[in-house]
Amino acid sequence: MPHKIGFVVVSSSGHEDGFSARELMIHAPTVSGWRSPRFCQFPQEIVLQMVERCRIRKLQLLAHQYMIASKIEFYISESLPEYFVPYQGERFRRLGYVSLCDNEKTGCKARELKSVYVDAVGQFLKLIFHQNHVNKYNIYNQVALVAINIIGDPADFSDESNITSREKLLDHYLGQNTEDPALEGTYAGKPDYISPLDDLAFDMYQDPEVAQIIRKLDERKREAVQKERYDYAKKLKQAIADLQKVGERLGRYEVEKRCAVEKEDYDLAKEKKQQMEQYRAEVYAQLELHSLMDAELMRRPFDLPPQPLVPSGSPRHRKPVPSLPQLEERGTENRFAEPFLQEKASSCSVTISPQHSLADQLLPATDPHPKINVEPLPYDERPLPAIRKQQGEALAEPEMSDADTGDAQRGGVSGEPEPLTEKALREASTAIEVLGETLVAGAYSKVWSYREDALLTLYQKLMEMPVGTPKEDLKNTLRASIFVIRKAIKDIVSPVFQASLKLLKMIITQYIPKHRLSKLETTHCVERTVPLLLSRTGDSSARLRIMALNFIQEMALFKEVKCLQIIPSYLVQPLKANSSVHLAMSQVDLLARLLKDLGTRSSGLTVENVMKFSVSALEHRVYEVRETAVRIILDMYKQHQTFILEYLPPDDSNTRKNVLYKTIFEGFAKIDGRPTDAEIRAQKKAATEEAEKQRKEEIKALQEQLAALKEIQAEVQEKESDAVKPKNQDAQGRRAAPPEALEVPDNHYLDNLCIFCGERSESFTEEGLDLHYWKHCLMLARCDHCKQVVEISSLTEHLLTECDKKDRFGKCYRCSEAVLKEELPRHIKIKDCNPAKSEKLANRCPLCHENFTPGEEAWKAHLMGAAGCTMNLRKTHVLQKAQALQPGKGPAVAKSGTSGWKVGSKIPTPRGGLSKSSGRTYTKR
Repeated sequence: MPHKIGFVVVSSSGHEDGFSARELMIHAPTVSGWRSPRFCQFPQEIVLQMVERCRIRKLQLLAHQYMIASKIEFYISESLPEYFVPYQGERFRRLGYVSLCDNEKTGCKARELKSVYVDAVGQFLKLIFHQNHVNKYNIYNQVALVAINIIGDPADFSDESNITSREKLLDHYLGQNTEDPALEGTYAGKPDYISPLDDLAFDMYQDPEVAQIIRKLDERKREAVQKERYDYAKKLKQAIADLQKVGERLGRYEVEKRCAVEKEDYDLAKEKKQQMEQYRAEVYAQLELHSLMDAELMRRPFDLPPQPLVPSGSPRHRKPVPSLPQLEERGTENRFAEPFLQEKASSCSVTISPQHSLADQLLPATDPHPKINVEPLPYDERPLPAIRKQQGEALAEPEMSDADTGDAQRGGVSGEPEPLTEKALREASTAIEVLGETLVAGAYSKVWSYREDALLTLYQKLMEMPVGTPKEDLKNTLRASIFVIRKAIKDIVSPVFQASLKLLKMIITQYIPKHRLSKLETTHCVERTVPLLLSRTGDSSARLRIMALNFIQEMALFKEVKCLQIIPSYLVQPLKANSSVHLAMSQVDLLARLLKDLGTRSSGLTVENVMKFSVSALEHRVYEVRETAVRIILDMYKQHQTFILEYLPPDDSNTRKNVLYKTIFEGFAKIDGRPTDAEIRAQKKAATEEAEKQRKEEIKALQEQLAALKEIQAEVQEKESDAVKPKNQDAQGRRAAPPEALEVPDNHYLDNLCIFCGERSESFTEEGLDLHYWKHCLMLARCDHCKQVVEISSLTEHLLTECDKKDRFGKCYRCSEAVLKEELPRHIKIKDCNPAKSEKLANRCPLCHENFTPGEEAWKAHLMGAAGCTMNLRKTHVLQKAQALQPGKGPAVAKSGTSGWKVGSKIPTPRGGLSKSSGRTYTKR
């Protein structure tokens, strides 16, 4: 009987790192297979050596979903050719080729399983891969093979078969038929029957450990049949059927765990691992309960990586592979397996093309089609899991508890759903009374098409209910329908989930208004379904997640639901620390959407609950959640501004060390039209450059004045040298006195001069000037917060950028003056300040808060003139003192008290030829 042949990889033309051809020696749901090098030259080839010389009956190839070769050729040989082993001259014999589909129809999301029936003898098999199909995913022009399976017989098995056949023929004529043909490990005595356990689809679906148990149980079943223990054989048969579903589910969990690890979603990977361990333990406990699990089966040979397909002995000497039961004995198994297979074939995102024959291309070959088809769905057409980084697509399988699996009376696929289990009857008793057992059985079916049909039937039934129906019947029907919808919302099959949303929308927007039911019924619908819908927004399937998000947003805007304000209350619940990434992202995204659609007036969303949720979301571990929370806070600030600041920390340098808060406060500044920190720094830099430019211009002007004075002095000296009469020297000296008054030595022009107010006095020595600056100069003022002396014109800039207490001040965007931060919100709110004008249009006095003529001289007129600033406290004292002085003399400055002060920043001495500098400060000793 043909069976699986073990093989090893002898050589390959090359491979990509991590995808060696030796991967083909392992069959498991998570294998990666072989890939050619990137941008390789074609053709590529792989040589396989079977464990012994054999007759190949069937080859199975599982192609990659997008790294697909256009054609694969097959060659066979009795031994290695001379370029492998020089002293042997045997060469490969070409069998033919097979073409692979380009997979465009499936969008490169399916893997093609090719089954090739051949009849060729040899020990070495060579595969030659030709140029790849071009698609947008295969950017490196590679070809790949996920798995290969060889099924055949030992080459010398035919002689033994003839001997056995002759012995059986003699026994038959002598009436000594001691064995039933079914016990020969074949179906109905057919020698070309291939066991499903040797099929590639079995290993690619099954968890390796469960597959090993299934094979051992199958051997025990065959032994039980030989010993005529039919009850035990029936029990083993049912256990094998159940374990096949268990193995497929564990294989799917393993694939999902691997995908989660590749996406670095370790929480999901841990959850899948625990789910596998728990499910495996429960299944093994059931096997022990029914005395089907012993020490031999409890061994865990697959804790290590799966071993290559190389048996320890010859396939001829292994135990015969058990045959499948007779057709009349398969009723129970078919009823169990068919619904699952049909559902998988319909709902799975991975599809397999039908088997193809190489009768026209591959010679010699036997009949490519099996003569007996006992399976309701051929193994070659069963979908296989594609391990690929897709957005959450998973193999569709109904989530059934162990009780459901064990107690279910499996129904057929003749058009009616299987009967309800005892647990389902108890659970859905109320819905059965209202809707009928047939409809509810469809909703509980393992076949997704039955579940979808049940929802569509219920939809039509509710639409056709007459208006005059009693209220009590309407309410009972509604509540029973919500029960069915809740179960369908949990379904992982997309059409079923979509049908449940369609039915729920119709109930809320049409059924309830049509029959004039109360808001209490609408509340019941929303409260019973919204938590489940929110949980589906964390689904690993992107398609289901988006459908749930869009429907919740749409439902929140229904006029029947909007007034209830139920959905917003769910969205502002704090995020759980252990919630999944998708669930947290969906919740904040949905809140941002509804905030734009509903606002914060009579919608269930308030400034308080939205801001508390958003501030807590700023601490979430996921970047996308934090980013969306920042966007929500900025949207709230556009509407409510100052009220938002109550829920945030103060805007200071410590808070701005946090990048999120810095982004938030800079966003506030942009909304208010205020400059950001970067803009302020740019403005300061420009102001500094402008001040430096003005200083240089003033120095240049002063130097020009000194040059003019030198010219005047030269003219006076020339006139004195022209005087001839000695008797007029005194008179000439007296007449020349005024010019001498103008004569100022070059190096002593700025002596005894205040460079800020322009006052000159003999008392203005170095210490005298310090005293003048500290107490009397009308152009300077003392900062009340840091006790430094600064120019009045730069007092505002000093408070905002230079003062030791600058963190206490903020700038009013209306008057541009420095205001204490605790008073700033009230200052902005009352709008009582005098608006400032542009610096080009007017100067702004920080003492009297008035705007006046722009320019440097205007500051002197404003601060020193009688009609100028009324809040300059030094001016009154100086004016009164000036009136007491004699005409022509400068103001006298007291010389006492100078010992208690020192200059914090030296004023340029007159000898330096420098003018005043803005922002100069002085400190107390």
